Amino acid sequence: MTEPPVLPPGGLPPGGLPPDDLPRAVADPPRRARLPFVWILPALVIVVAAFVAVQQKLAQGPSIDIYFQGADGIEANKTKIRYKDVDIGDVTDIHVSKDRKKVVVTARIHRDAREYLVEDTRFWVVRPRFAGGSISGLGTLVSGAYISVDVGRSGAERRNFDGLEVPPIVTADLPGREFVLHADDIGSLSVGSTVFYRHISVGQVVAYTLDPGGASVTIKVFVYKPYDGYVATNTRFWQASGIDMSVGSDGVKLRTESLASILEGGIAFQSLPTATAAVPAPADTEFTLFTDQERALRQADAEVRTFIMYFSGSLRGLSAGAPVDLRGITIGEVKGLSVEYERDPGRLRFPVEVDIFPQRIRGLGRRDDHPPGIESDTAGRALLDSLVAHGMRAELKTGSLLTGQKYVALDFHTDLPPDHVGWDARPPVFPTAAGALDEIQDSVGSIAKKLEKVPLDKITARLIATMATLDDTLKNADRLVRQLDGTIAPQISDTLKEAQGAMKNAKEVLGQDAPLQSDLSATLLELSRAAKSVNALVDYLERHPEALLRGKPGESK
Repeated sequence: MTEPPVLPPGGLPPGGLPPDDLPRAVADPPRRARLPFVWILPALVIVVAAFVAVQQKLAQGPSIDIYFQGADGIEANKTKIRYKDVDIGDVTDIHVSKDRKKVVVTARIHRDAREYLVEDTRFWVVRPRFAGGSISGLGTLVSGAYISVDVGRSGAERRNFDGLEVPPIVTADLPGREFVLHADDIGSLSVGSTVFYRHISVGQVVAYTLDPGGASVTIKVFVYKPYDGYVATNTRFWQASGIDMSVGSDGVKLRTESLASILEGGIAFQSLPTATAAVPAPADTEFTLFTDQERALRQADAEVRTFIMYFSGSLRGLSAGAPVDLRGITIGEVKGLSVEYERDPGRLRFPVEVDIFPQRIRGLGRRDDHPPGIESDTAGRALLDSLVAHGMRAELKTGSLLTGQKYVALDFHTDLPPDHVGWDARPPVFPTAAGALDEIQDSVGSIAKKLEKVPLDKITARLIATMATLDDTLKNADRLVRQLDGTIAPQISDTLKEAQGAMKNAKEVLGQDAPLQSDLSATLLELSRAAKSVNALVDYLERHPEALLRGKPGESK
């Protein structure tokens, strides 16, 4: 490359440089446009703001919609979403649904709580509530209402939820098991009613629904751990709601679990005693909810035989469920009562249908002849025929004078004519006997019939005449008494006075110092001497009777 000519000092000559000596132009490289320093800071702020916005967006997590009946206590950008009292989201918007039936609460959930949004997750508003005698949510009076979360166990994600209007009794993380009960009606139970085991509170009623058709209800109960281990396959549940009062042949029975059960109802359970260990029931096992403890704990009888009994007396006080008693042992119960009309004789009969539990009757024969009890048809008939042949009869008895409830008693009556079981009828007819009360009523009726034959009208007429005569007699007696009081009484008084005077004179005459008393004493002395002389004379004459003719010996003649 040729070096450009060097210019002399002092600049170009006057005539300029010669053409060959002119310098060649060198092109400068293009320069890049430079941003002024004043715009660097705003650009940096925009970049940082965008980064923060993206980070915040990613940290907020998903948005969900919760549907409630109302928005009482909920405020946008203020109400929190909490799980175990930890904030996991915020309410961002509240609006009414398109069909205007519910309120839609939109909330933003934190990114780390995304896994909580599953199919069975539940939301409800925590505010002050009073239910079942207890108060909850008082802390919200200061902090304000918030939406609480019960995280479900499902694996399916969800973004729209139906909020609960009432807080759930049991949350998903509460240890224990849930069981299903079936009953004819719910009684006085409600959500939150207590479940008792041996009078200890061990659970609560969590839900109930009416079964299809409306004939029964299904109740769900939750039993806390470790008490859920006492629920076995042979466990019986019964209603312990309020005051359980029953009136039967045994009188009035009153049962209750606790004061809480009286106010809000409750359910109790207990396992039946068995020879083998009870097997714990798995969750969601279905049970029957009985109306009372007696029916729940009643042993199930494998065999039941039905009989018909015809009683001659009144059936007032006898009802279905009354016991059939054999010397104090319940061997059956009354199933029902009805009326039969016999056209030929033109009379009414009142059959009582009873269920007998054969295994409760033990045969007295040898065990190797046939199993104990009425185990087979032949052995059962033979046993009952033997009992009836020895005088067993059914009769009605009053179990309680207070309630007037009756029961069927089986007992032996040796004074009755022979009878037998009517096996040809369906159901068989069991012979009966008149009870003691019926006999008394018959006796009273017989006496009443005899009294009807008594001529009470004639007796009454005679009695009235006799009473009139007696009244006249009493009047005459009254007049006589008055006459005696006015006429004879003064005379009697004078006579008594004269008698008193005579007695006084006699006393003076008979006194110890009276002359008559002295004369009388002397006279009595002389008489005593004379009596002695006469006695001596008589004694002498008895010995010498000839003295009456000859005189005493030695006397001069």
